[in-house]
Amino acid sequence: MWKYVRRYLPYAILAGLFMIGEVSMDLVQPGLMSRIVDDGVLGLNQGGVGDLGLIWKLGLQMIGLVLFGGLCGSLNNVFVHMSGQNIGNEIRKDCFRRIMTFSFPQVDQFGTGSLVTRVTNDITQVQNFVSQFVRGMIRTSMLMFGSIFCMFRLNRDFGLIVLCAFPVIVGCLAFCIARANPLFTKLQARLDSINDIMQEDVSGIRIIKACVREAWEKARFGRANGELIRTQLQVLVIFAFMNPVMNALMYLVVALILLVGSFEVGGVQTTPGSIMAAITYTTQLLNGILMLVMLFQNISRGIASWGRVKEVLDSRPELEDGEYEAAGNDGGDGSGAGKNAPKGEIEFRDVSFSYPGSSRRVLEHINLTVHPGETLAIMGATGCGKTTLVNLIPRFYDVTEGSVLVDGVDVRSYRQKELREKVAVALQKSELFSETIGENIAWGEPGASKERIRAAAKAAQAAEFIEGKGNPEKTGEDGYEQMVAERGMSLSGGQKQRVSLARALLKRAEILILDDATSALDLKTEANLYAAMQEAAPDATKIIVAQRIASVRRADRIAVLENGRIAACGTHEELLASCPVYQEICHSQSGMEEKL
Repeated sequence: MWKYVRRYLPYAILAGLFMIGEVSMDLVQPGLMSRIVDDGVLGLNQGGVGDLGLIWKLGLQMIGLVLFGGLCGSLNNVFVHMSGQNIGNEIRKDCFRRIMTFSFPQVDQFGTGSLVTRVTNDITQVQNFVSQFVRGMIRTSMLMFGSIFCMFRLNRDFGLIVLCAFPVIVGCLAFCIARANPLFTKLQARLDSINDIMQEDVSGIRIIKACVREAWEKARFGRANGELIRTQLQVLVIFAFMNPVMNALMYLVVALILLVGSFEVGGVQTTPGSIMAAITYTTQLLNGILMLVMLFQNISRGIASWGRVKEVLDSRPELEDGEYEAAGNDGGDGSGAGKNAPKGEIEFRDVSFSYPGSSRRVLEHINLTVHPGETLAIMGATGCGKTTLVNLIPRFYDVTEGSVLVDGVDVRSYRQKELREKVAVALQKSELFSETIGENIAWGEPGASKERIRAAAKAAQAAEFIEGKGNPEKTGEDGYEQMVAERGMSLSGGQKQRVSLARALLKRAEILILDDATSALDLKTEANLYAAMQEAAPDATKIIVAQRIASVRRADRIAVLENGRIAACGTHEELLASCPVYQEICHSQSGMEEKL
């Protein structure tokens, strides 16, 4: 954590100095009060005659010290918050940057709910830990040790009473902290579970209502929340017992001081003012110890949270960048590929793939070349590896065996940003953001002109419904300025797909991948889309994953996957004549074919 703390160390040092000033004022007050009682009121050193002038003088000094201490306390709070908030801000940004570099398996490994908890609640706990450490450690240490020191200066017997009780108090504190500390990590894990359920249920609220599963989800959330509450109560019960014990010990100390003080006053060994000051110091010591209890509770929780945050910060991206520079004459990987290489060529060389943590091969010995500007369709049964195959092109995963080449260069040799700039992707499940429709279309190419956005929407067959959403006469906004609800809930499935297709077309990438991205479109709209897409991006290499014959029959070639292998590859007519798998698919969709 030091690399974050040292950036804002001046704020922390200033906060510490002001805290020293505040606590020093608190420690001076009882001594002045003792003088007011003994000399100003009782006049013990003046034959029993009080001194009103001394009372005024010392009283004004106390007021001045209180005001100065309050100013120091306020400034301490300012600099504590400046250091804590800035440190938390830096950690949160670094955490998010790290998450953005994660591969899909890494995101799955942590879980969405856990990552949300770590970036929000855990970092807040770390912030509190830093703030409490800077503020609390100085205050509690000075109050405790300063009070004991002042007690010894005031009266040696009073100091010995407090010193004898101190180890018992610290031992009780250490015992409670040791019992509570393991529960803080468990508590954060319970919070992960709550966030997981919330994320799943909010995302799937429609299917929950459609299946009338609200009661089940309420019960599931209730169980997770019950586990959280039980763990929280375990922590609270430990500290609930500790506070009364601490109070009892300190009141016992006060009673002993009063008892010893009563004998010593009779023997003229101490004064009433000294007893009052001793009680005040004991109260300050008690406050310091109670603050120490809360401090160690926050520190323990902060350390547990820092461990969880550190797991994210220390996680290395599974997919490391290569060194290939497209502008160079050589790819740097021995391929000899450079700026004169063909644009948009894709080659699978003996590719096999298994998902991380699984021994089952999803793809086996795939050999396939897609030429620049060619349209290749991929078909096959559900689960045969179609989506997995296209996910290897932008390197969402690394191959288990073999290699995938783009423009003659292994995708592992590219810098990921440069590789993915070559590729535009539209998925079956359209991912939209809470921005305007126009901004969602321009997501892949920020700063695109309105004319280009409209042209992309027109090619994606989205212009008509987008323009229909606008009301320039009343609001002055056209459809492209309409906000999209969270996760695109304000649009239908077909509308979301067309916005995503417009986004992909706007990018003008060398490779265009449509992964079942037209499944929600009717056949006429789909046919118009492919015609417009060919006109808008004639030179782009297009890979279309689809389930419908009508979606793929006009492709230059069709690759048929079966059990992770390429069963056949050819034109619609060639496959219809020679490929049993393709024939079976056509037969199952014969009603559609007859209509065509």
